[in-house]
Amino acid sequence: MPTASAYPMTPIGYLASPFQEKFGIPRQPGLAPHARATLTLLPPFNVADSVRGLAAFSHVWLIFAFHGTAAQGWHPTVRPPRLGGNARVGVFASRSTFRPNPLGLSVAKLVHVETELGVTLTFSGLDLLNGTPILDLKPYIPFVDSQPDALGGFVAGTPPTLPVIWTAQARADVLPFAAEYPHLPALIDEVLAQDPRPAYQQDPTRHYGVKLYSCNVRFVVTEKGATVLAVEAAVPICQSAPQ
Repeated sequence: MPTASAYPMTPIGYLASPFQEKFGIPRQPGLAPHARATLTLLPPFNVADSVRGLAAFSHVWLIFAFHGTAAQGWHPTVRPPRLGGNARVGVFASRSTFRPNPLGLSVAKLVHVETELGVTLTFSGLDLLNGTPILDLKPYIPFVDSQPDALGGFVAGTPPTLPVIWTAQARADVLPFAAEYPHLPALIDEVLAQDPRPAYQQDPTRHYGVKLYSCNVRFVVTEKGATVLAVEAAVPICQSAPQ
């Protein structure tokens, strides 16, 4: 039997994502189409030949490492948010980050392939933390990767969404950030519509903050929906690639 050392893995690059912390990241890919991210390939993978033909595909699979939670180890059972955060299922019946090997798989729309100075790929709809190590990518092939008759277990259909309401203050706050990040207002709508709160925290008086790019979005959730209270400057959490 091969030893663990027989499977060396080297990141091909580190993702630049708007999500600066785990809180607020959509729980599945595609739920926030305006979540744009870029991947600049590292040497020796940053040559145009390595992505020759990739632009012909609309979507790709990203294989990555759960670097933000890897040190916490794995758990045989987990509590999926779709079950209210209370019921447990086996780790292999979930997409939990707490796995025996901290590997993840996510599908994303391929927006652009740039090969003028190295190789940079732009994606949309991603659900990954800034600085995520990408171990490999593969093209999404519809006739094999899409299974219309597949069963989703306890994950039945798309999750319900909340109405998102902006205060006048928040609308004014977001303008300088939107000058640098044009997709930010739409991204805020998509992230808050998914109700990023933990299932066990449903206090309508509690204020929350989610860090996107270089700002902190303060919001509250009531029976009316998610209300954006303010958009403030925040020091981004460092998720830079190892040197």
